[in-house]
Amino acid sequence: MQKTHFRISVAAPLITHSDILKISECLKSGWISGISPYVEEFERKFAEYCGCKYGVATNSGTTALHLALATLKVGPGDEVIIPTFTMIATANAVAYTGAKPVLVDSEAETWNIDPGKIESKINKKTRAIMPVDTYGHPANMDAIREIAVKHGLHIVEDAAEAHGAEYKSRKAGSLGDVGCFSFYANKIITTGEGGMLVTNDFDLAERARWLRAHAFGRGGKHFYHEEIGFGYRMSGLQAALGISQLSRLTQNVERRRKNARLYNELLSGLGDKVILPPEAPWAKNVYWMYSILVRKGFGVSRNKLIELLAREGIESRTFFYPIHVQPAYSSLASSGAFPVADTLSRSGINLPSGNDLTEQQIHDVCDAVKRHAR
Repeated sequence: MQKTHFRISVAAPLITHSDILKISECLKSGWISGISPYVEEFERKFAEYCGCKYGVATNSGTTALHLALATLKVGPGDEVIIPTFTMIATANAVAYTGAKPVLVDSEAETWNIDPGKIESKINKKTRAIMPVDTYGHPANMDAIREIAVKHGLHIVEDAAEAHGAEYKSRKAGSLGDVGCFSFYANKIITTGEGGMLVTNDFDLAERARWLRAHAFGRGGKHFYHEEIGFGYRMSGLQAALGISQLSRLTQNVERRRKNARLYNELLSGLGDKVILPPEAPWAKNVYWMYSILVRKGFGVSRNKLIELLAREGIESRTFFYPIHVQPAYSSLASSGAFPVADTLSRSGINLPSGNDLTEQQIHDVCDAVKRHAR
């Protein structure tokens, strides 16, 4: 099937000349594998940006989540509480350990896991809570932390979409025992593929580094393995790109927030036909995706709007399908009612949100959206 080309993409990567020069520098150095000093530099600088002491780079955001859980020794017979409204990688990371994902509905206000519905899902098998900072908006972490402390649970923060987001002036990723990021091509900064876990726990970071590289033997026993580890290392080439991209992260975040303000201004005239993206008083949303809900009064369905925008060369995306409707997790389909997640999934649309998005393109997108409202 021929790939459709859009004049305005939903989230294309922005690769600059300085990115290319940094990758070239890495190539010329020969330090291209996972033991590269470029990896160590990227880990150190990104962890520092997040307000954490340690970073452990991985080859994807999904492997960062799995590595975090494995490092915490989550395994068969355990349960991990996650929002049902999330990208499937969150649930998969739990399943990879042999543990069971336990689903919780979202808050209508923030689209993140509802802390008020977590405690009823906790039992003696529960080991961790994995909140997700959905589309760049941090979860309500004080309420989640209070529950975790009360029940002796770990918090693994899935901040894959939230580089630079803040909860009460603290950076996303620094709000639990460990935070996990993705650097996939559509993220606010990218390494093509790649991920990172950040933490303030030295022992946790050291164990994660050990497991990340097949748990190679200690004490000089290089090919001696005491546990089953993983091939989850980030390459030096990816890290070199990450270092260069990281130098523009603050700039990218401010651009996304500026773009969101313009979107909000231009779409506010639609009134109650749409719901604009949330930003709680205690939050700094980085709008990884500028996301709106299309209400029944809009005049056309969400899916029809996506089709109409595509005809004009504007790429957009549906929201996530919740985990409880995923065929891969059919065993969880009867685990409860999730009305907020169902509404989000049914009516949500991600509009163009990339780092290279121009003001004129935002005007073009908003004009098209408003033109199709009836």
